[in-house]
Amino acid sequence: MGSVERRLDRVNVLFTSVGRRVELMRAFRKAYDELGLRGSIVATDIDPLAPALQEVDRYYMVPKLNDERYLATVAGICEQESIQLIFPLIDPDIPVLAKGRERLERAGTRLTSLSTPEATTANDKLLTHDLFSSIEVPAPRTWRGAPQEDFEFPLYVKPRIGSAGRGGRKVGDPASLEHALRQIPQAIVQEYLPGPEITSDVSCGTDGRVWAVVSRERIEVRWGEVAKGVTIGNGEIIEACVKIAEGLKARGPITVQCLMREGQPYFTEVNARFGGGLPLGIAAGVPSPKWYLSEAAGIPVVTPPLGTYKTGLHLTRYDESYFLDESEVADVESHRL
Repeated sequence: MGSVERRLDRVNVLFTSVGRRVELMRAFRKAYDELGLRGSIVATDIDPLAPALQEVDRYYMVPKLNDERYLATVAGICEQESIQLIFPLIDPDIPVLAKGRERLERAGTRLTSLSTPEATTANDKLLTHDLFSSIEVPAPRTWRGAPQEDFEFPLYVKPRIGSAGRGGRKVGDPASLEHALRQIPQAIVQEYLPGPEITSDVSCGTDGRVWAVVSRERIEVRWGEVAKGVTIGNGEIIEACVKIAEGLKARGPITVQCLMREGQPYFTEVNARFGGGLPLGIAAGVPSPKWYLSEAAGIPVVTPPLGTYKTGLHLTRYDESYFLDESEVADVESHRL
């Protein structure tokens, strides 16, 4: 049971790089209402047209991640807004914020993400593979560059550092492999697994306890995010996700990906943040936003046994629009720090 020393009547949350995560903002808004808890949803981004900015209470345009002012700017927002929880929503934010954890926590803010060593591991697909091997979680055969041992085509080549599946490609012959290795920076090579691909949303408390694992098959993906999916139940995947969360000392949400071959899962990577398909898990009976707000407020978090959620629940998404005139865009831009 996760708790803090006293019960708070207000919890303010900051989401960094909020982007398109409209449904997630709405889920947290609903969680506040269901708990009868007061609080503000605050967001940052670099793009004044980021759709989810239209769903939050306050927002800030911040410097880019590689700008030396970035951490100081986020820390200043935390102080000004009395932020209790920070959730990074894109992978590149995570190691940067991890390095500034002490600075952020001096402002009374809890960073719900990995510490620096574990963030470095999750951000690096080769180190992630090494972690899987060390904790005896099945993973595809993996090489740094061209394989130097017996193997069979096809193979899959992807950047060692990256997110949303960008830059990876299937190769079926030596010439294609050589070309991919020239084109993809810091490439790693893995045996190609046909799938399906299963993504598991893993919710962890700040005491390291795994609250829930919800697994979903990705049916269709757009822009690296699930557009159609269905919840599945698989005890072997749940068990492996718990081992991965413990291996990373996760304190907050992580997303674990695996590919299936002949009914066996092979784990490929970890994103140390809320997954884009989280709304499906919430609809299936795992209200993780409510749990995170409860824990921060000192309300006891009571979770069902692992694997307790509705399977066979499908998600299918559509686009929704916001319309801003030039003065409204300028107003968003005026919040740049």
